[in-house]
Amino acid sequence: ILERVLAGTQPASLERQQISGRPVRYVDWLIPGVLGMNMMFSSLFGVGYVIVRYRKNGVLKRLKATPLTTAEFLTAQVVSRLWLIIAITVLVFIGTHLVVGFTMYGNYLTLLLVFVMGAVCMISLGLLVAARTASEELAGGLLNIVSWPMMGLSGVWFSLEGMHPLLKQLALIFPLTHVTSAARAIMLDGAGLTAVAPQLVTLTLMSAALLMAGSFWFRWE
Repeated sequence: ILERVLAGTQPASLERQQISGRPVRYVDWLIPGVLGMNMMFSSLFGVGYVIVRYRKNGVLKRLKATPLTTAEFLTAQVVSRLWLIIAITVLVFIGTHLVVGFTMYGNYLTLLLVFVMGAVCMISLGLLVAARTASEELAGGLLNIVSWPMMGLSGVWFSLEGMHPLLKQLALIFPLTHVTSAARAIMLDGAGLTAVAPQLVTLTLMSAALLMAGSFWFRWE
């Protein structure tokens, strides 16, 4: 415009348009990631330490003498831990909502489905990490190596939009990335089941791959 004025030509016409939208507080944006992060730590450490303790105390050695297969044992662990982790997540959700009063525009059942699939995936990851670990100290180190990069690169604390493209691609290998993005879309944008279907499919495939790898890698003693 300044160039046109100096050149003596007519400036371009400007038109004001009002854009409507809902204000999003940082706490509203943050809560979905924090819920996913809480679920991640419960899944990884709650399951990983138990399996290592079973191995250390000889429980797995005794189970080896039964007709129980590795796949059956790991699947039973996923199912038994899943209810506890989902119950904890629901309590944290309700407590945080009462204290903070965050926004929830989507469907609660869709959000629950995302959390269930995310919990299954992260429990499976915890079982894979503990599949051959014999000591709780080593298990703690391995679980920290897995959990801290996941917490930092999964979009929990800040958006992935401004990150380097390589880091964006790296973030896609973490289950927490898909849980956080799906939960955030449901809670802030009111996204339905169809909108978060890609994340659900990804979490399902990850869970199957991790369980198969855990069954192959698992040892009873």
